[in-house]
Amino acid sequence: MKQKLFNLVPPATIAMVILFWAFGPASWIESPWSIVVAGAVTTAFVQVLEGVHERHAGWRLNKREFATDLFYVILSYTAIAWATSKLAEEPLKATKHSLGITTEWAMHMPFLVQVALVIFLVEFGQYWMHRLMHNNAFFWSTHAPHHHITQLNAMKGAVGNPIELFLISLSVVALFDLPQAAEFCAFNVLTVISTFAHANVRSDPPRWYSFFFTTIQHHSLHHTALSYEDTRCNYGNSLILIDRICGTYRDGESSIVGQDERRRLSIWEQFIFPARPLIARIKEKQARSTSVAG
Repeated sequence: MKQKLFNLVPPATIAMVILFWAFGPASWIESPWSIVVAGAVTTAFVQVLEGVHERHAGWRLNKREFATDLFYVILSYTAIAWATSKLAEEPLKATKHSLGITTEWAMHMPFLVQVALVIFLVEFGQYWMHRLMHNNAFFWSTHAPHHHITQLNAMKGAVGNPIELFLISLSVVALFDLPQAAEFCAFNVLTVISTFAHANVRSDPPRWYSFFFTTIQHHSLHHTALSYEDTRCNYGNSLILIDRICGTYRDGESSIVGQDERRRLSIWEQFIFPARPLIARIKEKQARSTSVAG
């Protein structure tokens, strides 16, 4: 009975999130801080579930992992959010207005359709960006730190090199005229799905859910430590349906995650990871200069 109840938690959480944004108090819904609070509550809720019904003992959260994860969550809500707003969303909105582009029709769609539209726009872009990161050397160098994590937990979706975190946050949602409540609802739903897909919770949602949405089974396979090639599947952060349509879906699960002999990277190593070839060349040049001088 306990396992059956836990299997229903992800879809039940999504249902509650939608009801909140559709019918919640206007003073809460209209606040720009509401999505930050909703995201924090979602993450805290799933972390409690990790302690109640964990999936793998080897993924059990410790102080070091918690501190690292928390650092990246704060980074995402501050520096990454600021960069996305200033360098992507605001210029996109300015271009939209200068060209006279309008999507007023989107304001008149049913609330659930608006939410579904935002989810699709975000996920479709993330899918192709994520896929590019696994098929291009430079983009992989920005994404590889995320694959060096050696366990999955509720906040692990926020862990990675800042360049990747910025790139994966990009979307074209700013081109559409939509109410804030619908956008925030979609972002919150995506947070719920992604958090459960990274969480150490023994929850296997119903088949109808896992047909559309990414689960820990799908995403743990994407993080498998078997080989780099074995990670090139299940790119959908929240919508596994896109993988099914595009032919990149793979069934299965992995309890062992990580890359390069599963060596955990420090925050500093994650930050400088894309620059490692350049740093190596500089050190090699310095070594040659020292050798010649000597």
